[in-house]
Amino acid sequence: MEITGRLIKKLPQQSGTSTKGEWKKQEFIIETQENFPKKICMNVWGAEKVDELAGYGEGENLKISVNIESREFNQRWYTDVRAWKVERLSEGGQEQAKPRTAGQSEITDPFSSDGGEDDLPF
Repeated sequence: MEITGRLIKKLPQQSGTSTKGEWKKQEFIIETQENFPKKICMNVWGAEKVDELAGYGEGENLKISVNIESREFNQRWYTDVRAWKVERLSEGGQEQAKPRTAGQSEITDPFSSDGGEDDLPF
């Protein structure tokens, strides 16, 4: 699932040690850009993702790919919105174009109309 919005706030980093080793996590708040904006608390796990989040400033427009998962504990449900990919959006709300590497060509749509006759196959 993808969510776009403005980064409102980054909460303090959390870290600790478990049986699997050390872990790092950081939560952040996004405000969606809709008719009725919503604030969503998301999190990133792992040192690499936490460091990546540090590169974004409050007020920036982002596109976040997330997994949403709920779990039950003592007859209460808790929902986790975990971001696995964060991308900066340009001023117009579109993803910033990534530079093309050598050897890549523009992909054309084989089904687009190229100005020829509009023949039906039947």
